[in-house]
Amino acid sequence: MKTLEAEQSLTADCQSYKKAKILIPSEIVEVIFSRLPIKSILRFRSLSKPWLLRLSSPSFTKLHSTRPHRTSLFISAHDRSARKQHLLSAPLDGEPVTHLMTLDDVGYYDVTEAQHLNGLVCFALVKYCSGDDCYYAQIFVVNPSTHNIFKLPEQVPDFSSSRGCYLFGFEESKNEHKILIITDIFKSGTLEIMIYSMSDYSWRKIDVEPPIGFHWDSLVFKVDGYYISVCVNSVVHLLLLDTYDILGFDLRTEKFFIINAPQGVIDYEAQSNCYPDLIKINGCIGVVCHDRDHVLEKNGMDIWVLQDYENRVWVREIIIFPESWIKLGCPLPRDSVNMDEIIFSSSNFSGDVMNVLAYNRKSRCFKSVRLTPGHQSLLSRTFHFQDISCYVERMVPL
Repeated sequence: MKTLEAEQSLTADCQSYKKAKILIPSEIVEVIFSRLPIKSILRFRSLSKPWLLRLSSPSFTKLHSTRPHRTSLFISAHDRSARKQHLLSAPLDGEPVTHLMTLDDVGYYDVTEAQHLNGLVCFALVKYCSGDDCYYAQIFVVNPSTHNIFKLPEQVPDFSSSRGCYLFGFEESKNEHKILIITDIFKSGTLEIMIYSMSDYSWRKIDVEPPIGFHWDSLVFKVDGYYISVCVNSVVHLLLLDTYDILGFDLRTEKFFIINAPQGVIDYEAQSNCYPDLIKINGCIGVVCHDRDHVLEKNGMDIWVLQDYENRVWVREIIIFPESWIKLGCPLPRDSVNMDEIIFSSSNFSGDVMNVLAYNRKSRCFKSVRLTPGHQSLLSRTFHFQDISCYVERMVPL
């Protein structure tokens, strides 16, 4: 039992502590919280308005961007029966898949593959006109980490009388995301180029000359408006489908230039009817040759990596699968998780687990990443996983 003197002493200590009002400097608080994962920061933001303001400030966002960040997966899946497109995210540590958003009344081919840069993901929803080949597009930018979604304004060009493609870029010197739209106007026979800036949320039209020896007619537009592209070193790169050369657009100078394809890709072109893919590997451009007959013949595929960008030095890497490519679900390389691993997507999905293959370039071995759906509807037989890509978790505002 406490004595009266002890209780009085304890009360005095408490009063002294309250009078002291020890406060931690806000700079120290920001440093501590900047080391937390984004998921934890979002929870602390909901505590009160002062916490929301503090953990949403530009200074804190900038500080948090300097810390090591986790890489996660961005997944696009289509429900045929309900005509819905579900956008999901999944960490690589086995946690359940998280639902981001759902697009209603969407056909199987209406959503383009996602492009990701510095924490943001960009994709387009294409809607076709009835009885016609014309279409229009709505472009979305998503931050899967904060679950924020931004839809570009309606000034997006109407492609009912034109063809076009949409490209996602990041200018490193300005720390700025940009969307590039190239439009081929049918009636005028001209090419229109527009850039949308995510810093001031505005469109502007630019006049650009093609590279020497290159004609705009070589730019083959796909029917859905999506073009295979990769942004490296503030340059958006497109794989030209007629020559397999690469057309680069420098976001800093706003000029085009050509990177010649390696001889191995040119030889591949002469022997295959399958277009190669363009991917990013450890900050480098990679051209993937995945013709079905060639892959089945050697149970592997070739990836040409532009190892030395300035001197245009290509290096060939051969990936050999541990078992039959068919049995693995015909996996194709989609993205690079980090400097050592490449994520592959396949058609294998069974039970309550989806398997994603990851290839380690150093050990030349595969591992299976098991993702558990966080919602029962993802197990429906009408549910089809279409696109898997990687993104770095960042608190980029939208």
